[in-house]
Amino acid sequence: MSDGQDIQERIWDMKYRLKGPDGTPVDATVEDTWRRVASALAAPEGDPVHWAERFYGALEDYRFLPAGRIVAGAGAGRRVTLFNCFVMGEIGDDMASIFDGLKEAALTMQQGGGIGYDFSTLRPRGAPVRGVGADASGPLSFMDVWDAMCRTIMSAGQRRGAMMAVMRCDHPDIEAFIEAKRDAARLRMFNLSVLATDDFMAAVEDDAGWDLVFDGETYRTIEARALWDRIMRATYECAEPGVIFIDRINRRNNLHYCELIRATNPCGEQPLPPYGACLLGSINLARLVRDPFGAAARLDAQELERLVALAVRMLDNAIDVSEFPLEAQRHEAQAKRRIGLGVTGLADALAMCGVRYGGDEAVTLTREWLSAFRRAAYLASAEIAAEKGAFPLYDAEPYLAGETIRELEPEIRRAIESGGMRNALVTSIAPTGTISLYAGNVSSGIEPVFAYHQKRNVLMPDGGHHQVEVLDYAYRLYREGVGPSGNKDAELPDAFVDVENLSPEDHLAMQAAAQDYIDSSISKTINLPRDISFEDFRQVYRRAYALGCKGCTTYRPNEITGAVLEAADDAAAAAFAAPTPVDGAPTDIVYMTRPLERPEALEGQTYKIKWPDSDHAIYITVNDIEQDGRRRPFEVFINSKNMEHYAWTVALTRMISAVFRRGGDVSFVVEELKAVFDPRGGAWMEGKYVPSLLAAIGEEIERHMIAIGFLPSGGLADESLLARRQVVGGARPRQCPKCGSADLMHQEGCDVCASCGYSKCS
Repeated sequence: MSDGQDIQERIWDMKYRLKGPDGTPVDATVEDTWRRVASALAAPEGDPVHWAERFYGALEDYRFLPAGRIVAGAGAGRRVTLFNCFVMGEIGDDMASIFDGLKEAALTMQQGGGIGYDFSTLRPRGAPVRGVGADASGPLSFMDVWDAMCRTIMSAGQRRGAMMAVMRCDHPDIEAFIEAKRDAARLRMFNLSVLATDDFMAAVEDDAGWDLVFDGETYRTIEARALWDRIMRATYECAEPGVIFIDRINRRNNLHYCELIRATNPCGEQPLPPYGACLLGSINLARLVRDPFGAAARLDAQELERLVALAVRMLDNAIDVSEFPLEAQRHEAQAKRRIGLGVTGLADALAMCGVRYGGDEAVTLTREWLSAFRRAAYLASAEIAAEKGAFPLYDAEPYLAGETIRELEPEIRRAIESGGMRNALVTSIAPTGTISLYAGNVSSGIEPVFAYHQKRNVLMPDGGHHQVEVLDYAYRLYREGVGPSGNKDAELPDAFVDVENLSPEDHLAMQAAAQDYIDSSISKTINLPRDISFEDFRQVYRRAYALGCKGCTTYRPNEITGAVLEAADDAAAAAFAAPTPVDGAPTDIVYMTRPLERPEALEGQTYKIKWPDSDHAIYITVNDIEQDGRRRPFEVFINSKNMEHYAWTVALTRMISAVFRRGGDVSFVVEELKAVFDPRGGAWMEGKYVPSLLAAIGEEIERHMIAIGFLPSGGLADESLLARRQVVGGARPRQCPKCGSADLMHQEGCDVCASCGYSKCS
C-alpha cells in the first residue's frame, strides 16, 4: 500500500485533464485545466479577459469546484453538455411516446447527462390497451427497456449513465415498484424513489385506507400504513427505494407558479420539471477555514461571500456556453436559468473548527455558514439580473409570493424587487464524490467523513490493482502538524467523528439544518449500522418528514447491495467494509483507460451452438487471462460456415473483446446479449425459449464465466444452464423454433412441425 495523496492527480488526469484524440495531454498541469475552464466560462462577458482572471482565482487551490461535467468539458471543443442533471419529458401512455422518450434518454446520456423519469404516467400491468385487444405490461417492463439502454451508453466516453425512476405512492403498480430491486440483477442502472404525498403521509399517521388510482379509476384500496411499511422493509433490506416528499418540493419551489415537479435527477438533489436541467458546483468550505484546529479557528466569511458571487456568475455563464442534447432542454434551461450552487467539505471544516458533526454546535454553525452562503448567492444573482436581465419567466408578484422567497432576509427581497433574479433557483447540495477526491479528499457535500483513512483500489494500465491509503483532508492536515495541537501521534480530538460513530438523529439534524437554506434539495445518505432494528429504521423516515426534509435516503449494509467503502486498519468498521465481487476486483475502483496487454498464449474453451434456423453450427471461443491469481475473460471469437452472419459476428467479437480487455466487472455483457429479442422470433432450445441467437451466445459466454469462477454458479445464470449446456460434441434434440415441441420433422427438404404447422424449406 502506498501514500494515497497521488490519487488526487490520478483523478485529474483520468477524468478532467484535456487530452487530444491520441491521448496526448493538452492540459500540462491542473493550473492549465483551471485556465481552460475560466476562459470558457468568461466568454459571454463583455470583458472576458478580466473575468477569466477572476474566475481562475476562484478555481485556484480548489476553492470553487464546478461539477465534473464543467471541469472536463468547458473549453474542450467537444459537443458535450456541461449540465449534470436532467429530468426528461413526460412519458405518454402510448407506444410511440414511450419509445420517443427512450430515444431522448439515450441522446441525453450520450452527451453525459444523468436523467430522471416519472413512470407514474404509464398504465398499470394488466390494464386494457384499447384498440389492440391486449393488456398492458406495466411501467416496470418499460423500466427494464430503459435499464438495458442505459447499460449500453457510455456517458461522454468516460462513465456509464445514471438514472432515477420515481413512482407515485398511489399508482396501482407501486408495490411491484417497491419490490423491484430485491432482484440484484434488475434495474441496476436506476436509483428508485417513491413520491410520497402529504395526503399519503397523513393516511399513514391515521392508519387510514389508501386508494391506488390511475387515470381516475380506483384499482384497489389498501392500508396506507401497510404500504409505508412495505417501502420501509424494502429499503431496510436492499437500500431502495428512497422517499421523496413531493408536495413539499412543489410547495417550496420558487417556480411554483409556472411548473410542476414530478421527478428528480439520479442523486435527488435536483427536483426538476419535464426537460428541466441544472448545473452544479460547490464551494469548498474546508479551504476557507482560518487558523485550523486553533483557538481562533473560523470560516472566512468575506472569502465565502467573494467566492459565492464568482461561482454564481460562472454557473450562469455556463448555461450560455453549454451544448444541450435536446432543444427542449435548452429552452427550459434558458427560460429559467436555474443553477445548483452548493458546498462541500462541511464535515472537514467543522472538524478544523473543533466542532463535532451532528452536535448542537455543528447544527448552529451549519445554519450560520449556509445562511451567509444563501445570502451571498441570492444577492449575486440579483446583481447579475440588474446587469444582464432576469430569467425570462420571472414574474415578480408570484415569485416574491413563494414560500421560500418570503422567508428571505429583507435585504435580499429588496434586491430582488429592484431588478429580479437572474436564476430562478440558486442553491443545491450535490454528492460531489469524485470532485471532492480531486480536491484532496475533502468530505463530500454535507456528508460526514466516512473514515479518516480509507483503502481505495486503482485499476492500473496493465490491468493490475494498486491499493492506496487515502487520508481525509482535515485528518491529513492535523497529522502534518497544522494548528497548535496537531501532531502525528496525538490522539484525535472529539471533533474527528466518522460515520460509524454517528446516530441517525445526528444525520437528520444536519440535513434538516441545511435544507432550510437550500432552494432545491440535498444529496444526503443516512448511513446506518447493519444491526439497527426495523422499528428504529422506520422512525428515521418519519422523523425526516417531521423535520421538513424534502426526501430521505438511508443506507444499511445488506445482503443484496453489500457495503460501500473500506476503512483502513479499523476492525470496528467491518459493518461498512466493501464487498468483493466474484472476480476479485473491489467495488471502489478508479478505472484507467488503457486496455490489458495480451500475452503470447491464452487458455480458453470452445462451445457449439446449433441454432434451429441455421444450417451450420456456430462456434464460440472464449480465451481467459490470469489476473491477481484468478481467471477472467479476455477475448471472444465466433466462427461459422454460414457467411450470412460474417459481418455481425466479426463486429460482435471485436466489441466484446474490447470490453473484456478494459478489465473491471464485465458481466453486463452477458446481460445485454441475453436481453436481445429477435423480432422474427427466437427458438426453443432444451426446453427453454431463447429470444435470439445473440441471447444464445450470451448464455454460452455466461456458462464460461461461471466455469472459470468469474461469476457465481447461481449469479446471473439459471443454475440449470450448467446441466443443459454442452461443450463441442454434444447433441441437441430437434425442437420446433415456434412452439417448442419435439415434433419437428424433415420432409422433402423442409422442416415441418407436426404440432403447429411451422415449416421452413432449405
